[in-house]
Amino acid sequence: MYGEVMSVLVITLGLYMLGLLLAAIGSRLAGRCTTWCCALLGLPMWVVGGTVAPFCLALPQLMLAFLAAGMSITGLAVGTALAGAVTNVGLALALCLLGVNGQPVVADRQEFCRKCLLLAAACGVLALFVRDGTLSYTGTGLLMLLFVVFILSSIVYQHQFIYGERYEPISTAADAPLPQAQDYGYTAHTMAFPVMSFGNSLKNLAGVLGGLALLAAGAQALVYSATTIANLTGTIQALWAATLISFGFCLPLLAEALGHPFGSVWKRFDTRCRFYPADTLPIQLLNSAILNLTLALPISSLMYRHRLPVGAQFRTYEVPACAVMALLLLIEPLLRRRLHRWQGTACLVIYFAYLAAVSFVPRAGA
Repeated sequence: MYGEVMSVLVITLGLYMLGLLLAAIGSRLAGRCTTWCCALLGLPMWVVGGTVAPFCLALPQLMLAFLAAGMSITGLAVGTALAGAVTNVGLALALCLLGVNGQPVVADRQEFCRKCLLLAAACGVLALFVRDGTLSYTGTGLLMLLFVVFILSSIVYQHQFIYGERYEPISTAADAPLPQAQDYGYTAHTMAFPVMSFGNSLKNLAGVLGGLALLAAGAQALVYSATTIANLTGTIQALWAATLISFGFCLPLLAEALGHPFGSVWKRFDTRCRFYPADTLPIQLLNSAILNLTLALPISSLMYRHRLPVGAQFRTYEVPACAVMALLLLIEPLLRRRLHRWQGTACLVIYFAYLAAVSFVPRAGA
C-alpha cells in the first residue's frame, strides 16, 4: 500500500513539473504571438502595452482558475488567484526592489502609486464582501469595475509615456535615470515585429493557438496534480495553491528578477518571446497581481455559476498579506517620492511569514 501511494505521488509530482513547463512555454509563446498579431492588425502600441502585455503575463493563473472553477474545484481556483498575487508581490517584486540582479528599480511614480492603490482597493473589496465565506455578486461586480479602471488607466499611462507627456521617475537608487520615451514601447529595442504578410499572419495566429493549447494542457495537469496531492496527503487544496502552484507560476518571473540564473536555454527562449520591456518588470508584477484579483476571481465566479466560496484561509492569510504589502509599497512613493530597498525586505518577510502560516497552520474551509 505504501509503495503504491509513493509511486502515485512520484507520478503526480512529475505531472506537476510537466504542467509548469507547458504553462510557462505556452503563456510566453501566446503572449509574444498575440502582440505580433496586434501589431499586424495595426493597433497602436500604447493600446497593446496597456492591455495585452499585462493580460498575457497573468494568463497561467487566469487559465488555471478558469478550468478549476469550471470543474467546481473552487479552493484551487481562488487559491491560485490570491496566492499568485501574494507571490508575485511578496517574492518576485520584493527581490526586484532588493536589486539582487544588480540593477536598481526605476518606475513612474504616479503609475506605481495607481497600481498599488488598485491592488489595495481589490483587497478591500474582498475583505468587505466575503465576510460570510462567499464572494457576493456585488463584490464580483466591484472587482470587474476595478478591472475596467485598471485597463483604462494603463492605456492612458502608456499613451502619455510613449509620447513623452509625463514621467516622474522613482528608484531604489539615489539618482533615478530617465529612460527615453521611444525606448519604452514595443520597438526594435524590445521586439522586432515581423513584416506584414499573409504568411506571418498565419504563423503568429498558429503561435497564439498553439501557446493557448500548451497553456490549457499545463493548467489541466496542474489541477489534476494539486487535487491528487491534496487527496493523498489529506490536506486542503489551498495549501498546494499557495505553495506549489503559486511558486511554480512565479518561477519565470523569478528568473527575470534574478537575472536568469536557471539556465541559458530558458533565457534564450524568454528573451526571444519577450512581450514587454525588461525594465518594466516591477510594474508588470503589480499588473499581474491586480489581474489575479480583478479578473481571475470574477472569471472563477462566472464559471462556478454561484456565489464563489472563499475559504477561511484566504480571508485570514492571503487577503491581509496582499493588502499590507500593497500599502507598504505605496507609502514611500506617495509621501517621499522614493522607493527603498527596505520595502523589498519588508515584503519578503511578510511573504515568508505568510508561507509559514499556510504551511504549518492551515485553516479549514479553504
